[in-house]
Amino acid sequence: MNDSMHTSSRKEEHVRLCTERDVRFRQKTTGFERYEFDYVALPELDFDEIETQTTFLGRTLRLPLIVSSMTGGYAGAEAINAALAECCQHHRIALGVGSMRQLLESDAHLQSFRIARDRAPDIPLVANIGATQLVQGVRLQDIQRLVSLLDADAVAIHLNPLQELLQPEGTPRFRGVLDAIAAVVEQCSVPVLVKEVGAGLSGRVAVSLLVAGVRILDVAGAGGTSWAGVELLRAAPDGTNHPLAELWDCGIPTADALAEVHALRSQYHFTLIASGGIRSGFDAAKALALGADLVGIARPLLQAYQRGGRTELDRFLADWELQLRAALFVCGCQNLSALNASCLRVRTCDHRDDSK
Repeated sequence: MNDSMHTSSRKEEHVRLCTERDVRFRQKTTGFERYEFDYVALPELDFDEIETQTTFLGRTLRLPLIVSSMTGGYAGAEAINAALAECCQHHRIALGVGSMRQLLESDAHLQSFRIARDRAPDIPLVANIGATQLVQGVRLQDIQRLVSLLDADAVAIHLNPLQELLQPEGTPRFRGVLDAIAAVVEQCSVPVLVKEVGAGLSGRVAVSLLVAGVRILDVAGAGGTSWAGVELLRAAPDGTNHPLAELWDCGIPTADALAEVHALRSQYHFTLIASGGIRSGFDAAKALALGADLVGIARPLLQAYQRGGRTELDRFLADWELQLRAALFVCGCQNLSALNASCLRVRTCDHRDDSK
C-alpha cells in the first residue's frame, strides 16, 4: 500500500472511531463546569434584540463559530464535507477542512476537499497541514498550492506531537517546526492559524508562536475528543493494553489553556479561538466570556451528520444558536462585545440539596 492509500485509510478509520467509539477524555474535563452565568434579573433588553454577529478573516459570520478541521482525503469524506459546507454556508459560520497532506501525495481525493468551497462560496474557509510536515519536505509552494486548490482564506498548521507519538505510523519529529512556522507566516499569501488538536496550547507555547508572527491561535484544549485515545484504540482493542495508555488523558483543559493564552492580550494583538470539548452554545458562551473571539466544534457535528445528515446538522446548530442567545440574554448582554468575565461566577460548591 502506497503512502497516499495509507493516509486515506487512516483518515477513514479516524472518522469511524470518532463516531462509533467513546473517544472522550476519561479523567479530565474542559473546566467550563467550574463556571456559571451571573444571572441578571433586570436585563433591560428584549430577547429578539440579541445579536451574535462577528467577523473573521474579513468575512461576516452570523455566529462566532468555526467547524474545526475534521476530514477529507478518502472517498466517503466528500459527502461529509459537502454537508458540512452547505450547513456552514446556510448558517454563516466558518469551516476548516482536515489535514490536506494527502493532496501532496495524490490528487485522487481532491474533490473531497474542493467540495467545501464549491458548496460554501462566501464563508471563511481554512486549509490545513500538519506542523511536522513542515520539516519533512513540505515547502511554501506546496502550502500555497493547497490554499489555491481550496480557494482558502487562511491555512491552519496543526500541532499534534502527542498524536504523532501514539500513532502507529506517526512521525514525532518536531525539531525546527517553530522556525518553519515563522517562515510560512512571513511568506504565505493568506493568514496562518496555528492550532493544537485537542491537548491544548499553553501560555508558554503561545508566546513562542506570537513572537514568530502568528496572529490566530486555537487553544484546542483537553476535555473533548482525545486524539491520544483515538490512536490508542487503533493500536489496541480497548486502548488500555498499551505501554503509553496513561497518555489518553494527557493535555491542558480548554478553560485553563484559554485563560493562559488570553492573558497574553496585554502584550500581543491576536485572534483567539477556543475549541476542545465545546458541546453546546452554553459552553461557547463561557469560552467567549473568558476571552475567545470564536469557538470551534468538530465531533458533535460529525455525530449529528451520522445520525441524520443535513437535517440533523441544521437541528444541532439551531439549538446551539438558541443556547448562545439564551446565555447572552440571562447575562444581560445584547451582543458579543458585552460578554466578558464579569458575566461568569466561579462555582464554589454544589448547590443541590442531596438530603431530601
